[in-house]
Amino acid sequence: MPEPRTLVRRGRLVRIGAAVAVLLALVGYVVVQYVFGGRAAPRCKVVSGNGDGASYEFGADQAENAATVAAVGTSRGMTERAVTIALATALQESGLRNISRGDRDSLGLFQQRPSQGWGNEKQIMDPAYSAARFYVHLKDIPGYSRLPLTVAAQRVQRSGYPQAYAKHEPDAVLLAAALTGRAPATLTCEGRTADDPGDPAKVRAALVRDFGRDVVPTSGRGGTVTVPVDATAGSAEGGAGQRGWELAHWAVAQASALGIDRVSYGGREWSAANSGKEWRMPGKAGKTGAAGQRGDAGTGADRVRIVLGQ
Repeated sequence: MPEPRTLVRRGRLVRIGAAVAVLLALVGYVVVQYVFGGRAAPRCKVVSGNGDGASYEFGADQAENAATVAAVGTSRGMTERAVTIALATALQESGLRNISRGDRDSLGLFQQRPSQGWGNEKQIMDPAYSAARFYVHLKDIPGYSRLPLTVAAQRVQRSGYPQAYAKHEPDAVLLAAALTGRAPATLTCEGRTADDPGDPAKVRAALVRDFGRDVVPTSGRGGTVTVPVDATAGSAEGGAGQRGWELAHWAVAQASALGIDRVSYGGREWSAANSGKEWRMPGKAGKTGAAGQRGDAGTGADRVRIVLGQ
């Protein structure tokens, strides 16, 4: 007796669906092999500085953009709350990815529209520019820091889904605490750096691009970039220690893109060789303080040291 047509059709659809799933998995594998030389895309992780176990994991490309958004904010004197609002907005609008498409002519991290006066396409696709434009509009909102995040974000973005920003607030809070330096040693990234040796000139240019010309990085031997910690630069709500951790976390977030091998500050060190692990306190510094000290564990509280891969 022949099978009913419905069952035959259903079986055929199941086989087709399985074939499509296998094909998509194969395409994804090929992309990873081609782009990353057989290695998975690097990941980053931020943990709560309050010891409550909260954490957020995200890609290195997202970390690069998040660090730029935070640095542009503090360099303009914006508060941690402003950075939180900006990060939650970018998480909702683009997933913290600099995308060249969207609804109508929307572009970039914040899905800003050239037709609405946000800038031209090239400008909006520059994360530093688009973040600066977001902060300009946010600053013009009276009492934005006291408003619910969804309200503040919506007054800038005028989105069709204003409540969607709320779900990103917990992750944005963790990111902002780390990237403004208030929560020390809370951001780590896997250490797959660029295949080419790191270029000190590119690191210095990226620092100036994100933080402005108040940052005066210098180069040393062996591809080292040293960044003096100026507590008066940017918002620096928590003083020199917070400023130092802001710069140190920025460097870790940019490690994959800029070929950074090690970052040291306040007696602590992140290294690509210790990929994805917590900041270490090498030598005697490891005996002098617990995780979270603001630049007073050992030496190096007056500068951030960035060592590039060779």
